[in-house]
Amino acid sequence: EEEEEEEDFFAAGEDDDDFEQEKADLFGDDNEVFTEKLGEDFLGMDEEDDDDVDEFEREAEELDREQAEDELLAEEEMITNMEQTAKFVLPSGQEIDKVGTVAEDLAVVQMRIKENINTLQNFAKMRDPSRSRSEYLSLLVKDLAMYYGYNECMMARFVELFTLADVTDALEANEVPRPLTIRTNTLRTRRRDLMQALRDRGVALEPVGKWSKTGLVVFESQVPIGATPEYLAGHYIIQSASSYLPVIALAPQTGERVLDMAAAPGGKTTYVSALMKNTGIVFANDFNKNRVKSLIANIYRLGVTNTIVCNYDGRSFPKVVGGFDRVLLDAPCSGSGVIAKDPAAKTNKSEADFHRCSHLQKELILAAIDSVDAKSKTGGYIVYSTCSIMVDENEDVVDYALRKRHVKLVDTGLQFGVKGFKNFKDKRYHDSITLTRRFYPHKHNMDGFFVAKFKKLSNEIPKSTEAENGEPEAKKAKRGGKVQHKPAENGGEDTHTNEQDEGEGELASNKTRKEKKKMKKEAQRKLEEMVAEAVKEKSNKEKEMEQEQKQKQKTKKKKKNNRQKNAVNGQQKQ
Repeated sequence: EEEEEEEDFFAAGEDDDDFEQEKADLFGDDNEVFTEKLGEDFLGMDEEDDDDVDEFEREAEELDREQAEDELLAEEEMITNMEQTAKFVLPSGQEIDKVGTVAEDLAVVQMRIKENINTLQNFAKMRDPSRSRSEYLSLLVKDLAMYYGYNECMMARFVELFTLADVTDALEANEVPRPLTIRTNTLRTRRRDLMQALRDRGVALEPVGKWSKTGLVVFESQVPIGATPEYLAGHYIIQSASSYLPVIALAPQTGERVLDMAAAPGGKTTYVSALMKNTGIVFANDFNKNRVKSLIANIYRLGVTNTIVCNYDGRSFPKVVGGFDRVLLDAPCSGSGVIAKDPAAKTNKSEADFHRCSHLQKELILAAIDSVDAKSKTGGYIVYSTCSIMVDENEDVVDYALRKRHVKLVDTGLQFGVKGFKNFKDKRYHDSITLTRRFYPHKHNMDGFFVAKFKKLSNEIPKSTEAENGEPEAKKAKRGGKVQHKPAENGGEDTHTNEQDEGEGELASNKTRKEKKKMKKEAQRKLEEMVAEAVKEKSNKEKEMEQEQKQKQKTKKKKKNNRQKNAVNGQQKQ
């Protein structure tokens, strides 16, 4: 039926006959005239005319498009020219002083920061001749401090440290948390096996980079990373990627004696032990007794057996014990490189804090150098690192060590990072300072860090350094040095004489020498006791294991004899 309907639809009907009759009445039998009048498409225009119209429309649309693009480019160029030529109007001195004390719209502050930076980058052309560059910088520091929530001391240091093009990128990077990274414990597993086990638990992770053979970065996890069976079994430790760097630079060898002067919470110590394959001895020291607990916990969990944990002030370590092949000093610092992790550092640091940290770091680095044996066959290296990006905690300290001890800087062995500052403000450092490495959050996507590696050349301490590092006043008096005394109270005369001063100075120096010797002996005794206890504990464990094995063997023999007796009895009964 459908085929019949199609035939009827396409077949010529009565309407077609009527149409042919009307055509004959109008045009006669001349079909060419009809074709010329109506054309093939008698309901519309000719195909040629249609093609001409389409081509015209295309040309018109193309012209409109080109015109719109020209207008857009002209507008953008005009805006750019206005931005470059328009001068930033610097507020008055009183208005600048009010910045930070009066609430302002952050959008307005952000625009003012951009305009100010643009002016400082083209200062010769866009400056106000009546205003100095320091005024522009002062406003920029205040605006940045208010916008990002820093105190002016910290922000001024950031502005001095980074270029105008990088300062906002560095500050923005501190507002974003760093990626979560873990380190594979090669004493218990391999990275490939750990990745597979964690992926089976719904953890999305990848290797942290070609520069690390143990690091993994976690993108997403359906389970708590710090509570998986693999974590509890010590297959990995949660550790920031920047903390791998000083251990990689240290490059400890099997069988060496290594000191970690500030070891807690144990990420770097356990990494050192893993690289040494649990051979040699690692002294893990930390001044904070409460932090030692976390250090011991991680050592046990990760299966480290070559470590002795100590609780000394790092500055006293060369007197307690020395002769190490390598020393790692991850010094206490201001934390200016880990602001994303600890935002409190934005506001709780002052110039006094930076000076205090720098002074402590200089004392610690001298102690670390003195603890190393320059005659070591495999070592003689010291690695100094901080989680700070401030120059007075890094390059200043390294330059101080180069001047005070017989050491030289060597290549860290790290494949990336920014070279240390050879010049900073009015300071000039040793040429080899460029062998140190800096790491920034906005460039390397890890915590701000600094790493330097020394090679000790001699165990001798320069004499000038000995004199500067604490000469008794009595010796200074003998060499003509003056010893000042406070005036006597109540207007009385000062009856001190030079002879009395010399005698008192000698007594005081003898007393201090005796106290130092006593302290050294006491520290040595404690250390020997600790070592003896560790050895004793190890031997006791070995004895216990032997006894357990003997007991197991006896039990096996007893069971075997019982089975044989039962078999014989059964045969006899049969």
